Amino acid sequence: MLLMTGLPQLRLGPPPARRAVLARRVRLLVAATIAYNVIEAVVAITAGRVAGSTALIGFGLDSIIEVSSAAAVAWQFSAADHEARERSALRIIAVSFFALAAYVTFEAVQALVAGHRPEHSTVGMVLAALSLAVMPALSYAQRRAGRELGSRSAVADSKQTLLCTYLSAVLLVGLAANSLLGWWWADPVAALVIAVVAVKEGREAWRGDACCGPAAALRPGAECADGCCSTGADG
Repeated sequence: MLLMTGLPQLRLGPPPARRAVLARRVRLLVAATIAYNVIEAVVAITAGRVAGSTALIGFGLDSIIEVSSAAAVAWQFSAADHEARERSALRIIAVSFFALAAYVTFEAVQALVAGHRPEHSTVGMVLAALSLAVMPALSYAQRRAGRELGSRSAVADSKQTLLCTYLSAVLLVGLAANSLLGWWWADPVAALVIAVVAVKEGREAWRGDACCGPAAALRPGAECADGCCSTGADG
C-alpha cells in the first residue's frame, strides 16, 4: 500500500481567489447584458409598432427573454455558494430557450401564411447592426469566464446571448431584404432556423451539458465535446 501522507492535494479548478474574481466578472457581465437588453427591447418593440414589423417586435421580446436568462445567472451568483443554485439556474435558462423557440416559430409561420410586409425601419436596421457588434463581445467574455470557473449556467447564458447575435443578423438581413428587394419571406424563413437552434441549446441547458466543469481540465489532453474544458489558456 502506498502512503499518500505528505503529498500535495490535487485541486479541482481555479484556486478560491481566482474563483472569486471570475464570479465577480460574471456578475458584471450579466449586469451589462441585462442593461443592454432592456434598452434593446424598448427600442425594438417601439420601432416595430411604428413600422408594423413582426420581426422587430419579436426581436424586442427576445431581448426580454434574454433578460430573464441573465437574471437567472445573476440570482445564482448572488449567493455565496453559487454552485448550489446551478441546476435551478440551468432550468430557467432552458425554459427561456424553449419559450424563445416557440414564439419565433409562431411568429414566423404567421408571417409566412399572412404574407405580412412591414414598412422600412431605419431604427430597426441600426439597432440590429449595433447588436451584431455588442452581443458577440459580451457572449465571448462571459463564456470565457464561465468555462474557467466551470459554471454551466454562465456558459449556457453566454449561448443565449450568442443566439441573440444570430437573431440580430436575421433581423438585419430580413429588414434589408424587405426594404431593398421586396423579399418579405426572408426573415420568417431564417427565423425558423434560429428556432431549431434555440431548441437544441435549450435541451443542452436542461441536461446540464453546457460546460464540462473544472475537473475536466485535470485530465491531460482532455477534450470536451462542447469545447468547454478549462485548460488555463483562458486565464
